[in-house]
Amino acid sequence: MAEPVKLQFIAPKRGMPRKHFADLTHQQRVDALAELGLPKFRVNQIAKHYYGRFEADPSTMTDLPEDKRALVAEKLFPVLMDPIRVKETDDGATSKSLWRLNDGTLLESVLMRYADRTTLCISSQAGCGMNCPFCATGQGGLDRNLSTGEIVEQVRHAAATMEAEGGRLSNIVFMGMGEPLANYKRVLSAVRQITSPAPDGFGISARNVTVSTVGLAPQVRLLADEGIPVTLAVSLHTPDDELRDELVPINNRFSVDDILDAAVYFADKTGRRISIEYALIRDINDHDFRADMLGRKLYEALGHRVHVNLIPLNPTPGSKWDAAPKERQDEFVRRVRAQGVTCTVRDTKGQEIAAACGQLAAEEQ
Repeated sequence: MAEPVKLQFIAPKRGMPRKHFADLTHQQRVDALAELGLPKFRVNQIAKHYYGRFEADPSTMTDLPEDKRALVAEKLFPVLMDPIRVKETDDGATSKSLWRLNDGTLLESVLMRYADRTTLCISSQAGCGMNCPFCATGQGGLDRNLSTGEIVEQVRHAAATMEAEGGRLSNIVFMGMGEPLANYKRVLSAVRQITSPAPDGFGISARNVTVSTVGLAPQVRLLADEGIPVTLAVSLHTPDDELRDELVPINNRFSVDDILDAAVYFADKTGRRISIEYALIRDINDHDFRADMLGRKLYEALGHRVHVNLIPLNPTPGSKWDAAPKERQDEFVRRVRAQGVTCTVRDTKGQEIAAACGQLAAEEQ
């Protein structure tokens, strides 16, 4: 009897997708259309559809010549993201989407609807190479950087969703999977497209865009020099190098003082207040002396130009890391404020749908 055939799954090759409209400069778009026999004024027509109407299917762009629409789709609008599933909570106000990219890589984004705004949390990398031990994404490692198109498409999909609901996407936070400043050029290009007015971008105010970092100090200074007044969020998590070397391993290269110096430079250049993200972890970084040290260091460096976002840790399944109890959280806030620094506790939306970055992808895998 013949041996049964053994089927072997071959994982898709990881790599950047085909070039998308959002990946190209204006001149590159002009050149691409010229290859299809279309004049350069068509670039703005297409951009108005993409950024103004959130359309990425040229078959719906009826002002384009009918015999060119399929060619434009093939040349400029490859499908970059396929939805796998959406989880909702908060009576539908919070929805987390899991996407599969062309090479099989998984990607997450979270749409959060509040009374006064709608915020999209987007990913800048598939996975993350920063290796923070309490973070699901960090423990999964880095698959690859996302392309500019893959970043921008997260925004377009959410904007289209909100338009269909009769609302508007107003805020963007780069706090999903990955370290944004480790994918600097593509993230910067995406930020420009998010903040530029139509037909060059979605026209979301730069003041409503937050770029987070675990502490890549040189890139923080580069971002400050770009002249885009986004909000900088520094994921600090502890004010002392001894513990931060463990919680945020990049601290071995860029210390707490290094990142605070860069944050001061950013605040000086942009006039923007710095946001400090602090995941409060039971018996790890929730001590009174660390609250006092945090408030003192931040006030000495930035005065009133800083705000602490205290984040009750959203623990990952099987992890030893857990959220600090409510009374510990309240005392931590009180002590930071006593040093003259504003401190609030972030509204933790979506815990029951695995909304901490990386959790939904980990479940799928």
